[in-house]
Amino acid sequence: MSVLELTPPEVVTPLPHGGPPRDPYADPPPDALFEVVNGERVEKAVSLIEQLIAVRLVVRLEPFCRDRGIGHAVTETTFAIPSRGNDRKPDVAFVSYQSWPEDRPIPRVNAWPVVPDVTVEVVSPSDKAFDVLDKLEEYFEAGVRQAWLIFSHVGRAYRYTSPTEVRVLSAADELDFEPLVPGFRLPLAELFPLVEG
Repeated sequence: MSVLELTPPEVVTPLPHGGPPRDPYADPPPDALFEVVNGERVEKAVSLIEQLIAVRLVVRLEPFCRDRGIGHAVTETTFAIPSRGNDRKPDVAFVSYQSWPEDRPIPRVNAWPVVPDVTVEVVSPSDKAFDVLDKLEEYFEAGVRQAWLIFSHVGRAYRYTSPTEVRVLSAADELDFEPLVPGFRLPLAELFPLVEG
């Protein structure tokens, strides 16, 4: 499999009143999580529960991938997605060493110019369904091979291998990323924290 070479798009945001375009990465709000969509900074609201789920997943996935020498597992990392020129920040992502070789330096850029093999979005109650599904389509257009949507409030995960091929898992099932992360298994129930009400 050849390495996909991407150049990060130069994304600019037009200023009101016809001023010169502005870099969406300039002067970000402190501790802000955001994506760049159609040249504009879009804040990504993530609640405590969704953050806990993403962290629980990545702390299990990252050492598994590192110990087996198969790739990088990251959380809240921005990727330059070439299909529409947006910079997206999945909650968790896996980038195989086939997509980005282990000995290739990672650049100091706003958005990593590689398409992740797997993306995981932990859906917040404030997320709009059409935005989530649009992002899913965008991921597959770019070459993502698996995309997961995790819904904590109903204890379910949706594993997409294309925009129309989906498998629904309940809290009684195991999460896996076969065949991309061979051997990784995690009971889905272990991701969901005990919450009030």
